[in-house]
Amino acid sequence: MGRWSRAVAPVFLDWLGAARRASWLDVGCGTGILAETLVELCAPASVHGVDPAAAQVSAAARGPARNHAQFQVADARKLPFADASFDVVASALVINFIAERPRALAEMRRVARPAGLVAAYVWDFAEELSPSAPLRRAMRRLGADVPGIPGTEASRLEALRALFLEAGLEQIETRTVDVCLAYADFTDFWESQTPDYQPTTKIIAQMKPSERTRLMHAVQAALPPGPNGSIEYCARANAIKARVPR
Repeated sequence: MGRWSRAVAPVFLDWLGAARRASWLDVGCGTGILAETLVELCAPASVHGVDPAAAQVSAAARGPARNHAQFQVADARKLPFADASFDVVASALVINFIAERPRALAEMRRVARPAGLVAAYVWDFAEELSPSAPLRRAMRRLGADVPGIPGTEASRLEALRALFLEAGLEQIETRTVDVCLAYADFTDFWESQTPDYQPTTKIIAQMKPSERTRLMHAVQAALPPGPNGSIEYCARANAIKARVPR
């Protein structure tokens, strides 16, 4: 999903409009895509990234932002920073997956400075507009038992707004971000959608060869190739930003 993450991050950061030379915290940094994008575009004074997965933090620490950001293992529900440490606290494609979202938002507010920005964006799983939606829809049409995505209902704009209101944040704004990407061909699409760690990949691996072929044909029918054989479609992220009270 890296190419989708890289496509949505610049749009989000432009909308965020954070001041240059700000101190940033990237909550749920993953492999560091948001951090590397904001280093490139936002001229930050400092960037810290946290994630509960050591492997993700290790990848981020080796990535393009390695000389400009610090990454460490930490839980969003218990951030290892003092109160009012950052000008901007942001989270990319993560909040809906956090089991205790109110606690995580309370922590994000705590470590943000008065009048600082707290912001996030998530794929719109509730409306089936995530990058994986075409594959998941085709699997369900063929009768596969596709597991639900954690926090699906929490990905709605209304749910994000309610979460930020509960955290006591002010000047709340929301928007949608539509991104459209093209894959070179169906093989490129299929390989990107079926990495080993995805639950859907495990389901597909257990299918009979004939069932996998039917699935691939179903996806191809839903995503007809362009004149040059490329596969193109759009996904949507829901974004929110707010200020910490002075």
